[in-house]
Amino acid sequence: MSITAPPQLLDPRICEQVRLTRDARFDGLFFIAVRSTGIYCRPICPAPTPKAHNVEYYPNAAAAAAAGYRPCLRCRPESAPGTPLRARSALVGAALRLIESGLLDRASVADLAARIGVGERHLRRLFLAEIGAGPLEIAATRRLLFAKKLLGETNLPITQIGLAAGYRSLRRFNSAFRSGYGRSPRALRRTRVDAAAGSLTLRLPYRAPYDFPALLAFFARRAIPGVETVDAASYSRRFVLAGEAGSLRVTQIAGADALALTIAFPHSAPLQDISARVRRMFDLDADIGAINTRLGADRNLRALIRRHPGQRLPGGWDGFEIAIRAVLGQQISVAAARTLAQRLVERFGMQAAAEDGARAQLFPAAQTLAQADLTGIGLTRQRAATLGALARAVCDGAVSFRPEQTLEQFVASWTQLPGIGAWTAHYIAMRALSEPDAFPAADLVLRKAVARDGETLSTAALERIAENWRPWRAYAVLHLWRGA
Repeated sequence: MSITAPPQLLDPRICEQVRLTRDARFDGLFFIAVRSTGIYCRPICPAPTPKAHNVEYYPNAAAAAAAGYRPCLRCRPESAPGTPLRARSALVGAALRLIESGLLDRASVADLAARIGVGERHLRRLFLAEIGAGPLEIAATRRLLFAKKLLGETNLPITQIGLAAGYRSLRRFNSAFRSGYGRSPRALRRTRVDAAAGSLTLRLPYRAPYDFPALLAFFARRAIPGVETVDAASYSRRFVLAGEAGSLRVTQIAGADALALTIAFPHSAPLQDISARVRRMFDLDADIGAINTRLGADRNLRALIRRHPGQRLPGGWDGFEIAIRAVLGQQISVAAARTLAQRLVERFGMQAAAEDGARAQLFPAAQTLAQADLTGIGLTRQRAATLGALARAVCDGAVSFRPEQTLEQFVASWTQLPGIGAWTAHYIAMRALSEPDAFPAADLVLRKAVARDGETLSTAALERIAENWRPWRAYAVLHLWRGA
């Protein structure tokens, strides 16, 4: 085993204090590697505290793995709250989003570099400087930790776990697992997990505080009957992936900083995609401490942050669905927009077999709406034309939800469509891309909420104030909407 020194990306004094106190607030924000054992751990690891001269700190699990360390079997790094890798440049940020989408499970680093318009060698240099690990190491750690999660939390056969984690063959999975953990997957599967037939449940940790009831309330007001069901304790929906229907249910685990995701789907291949979609939808990977510190320093937001410190950014299951629903909701109430969405599903939705054998209507595909006459569900001709143009633009690639786009690129392309202005484009980015800095500055509620003495700010004036909220302006939006 070759162990190399970590890049200087962390303050060792802070890390040392966290290590000695096992401060759970920093769980997942960095990892502790121990030279004498060759293992890396979470800051909360219950193992005996190693001597300081044997310790190194890494900003993420991939950097520790790239340096030659193995994940701890006691504190289980795959169970840490997710934290987006900290990129200093837009290029690396775009590449990280593509890796998270699974691009390197099916393509090369050269393909990744081409997608964001740089050379492969330059991309590797940027990754090492900013992240502490190369693109391949980050993708490999992502696969390995998800495989370990499935191994410990499900009864899936070993072959299916390897496929779900992104390995192209059982041989590659076994080889990567032995290299990462020093033993085979089968040797680490100690217990069987109770699960209902045809379903499995994954534990999705988050960093407290986390306002799950507020997210449920947000989704409940917008839930489409027959597609989504929201009650006081859970969110459920039906969906289609790769032409096959499935369902999911999300609940909060009592006494733990985690949600439970129960999935029913015919096969295991898309489990990582489903898990990632739900993590974005429920904003589980936010560094809420950093967000609250930044926004709480502003007098316009300070009281709101104190009142609702667990506010998260509600995402969406599917980008196209969010975009269509955003247009449906222009200049009408949330309830009216939901009624229109229900009619759209009833008239044009995809039919799929539910678990009980009944037929279910799911949200329509872009190809269907691109050719449909949408005037018969209560829409004006202009609004129907906008929906049709949107669907056709998605089909021909004029607009997309590609994760490597910057916010500016996304807004610029979407505002070229008829009937879609900056407000709608930013709202779509906020919910469909989970873009933390999206900011519909023209919103009347926002301009009134920040103004003084009953006045209404101009859009330009609000944008100037909101410069202090970057890169978390979307969270400010949710706080101000909620406060209003």
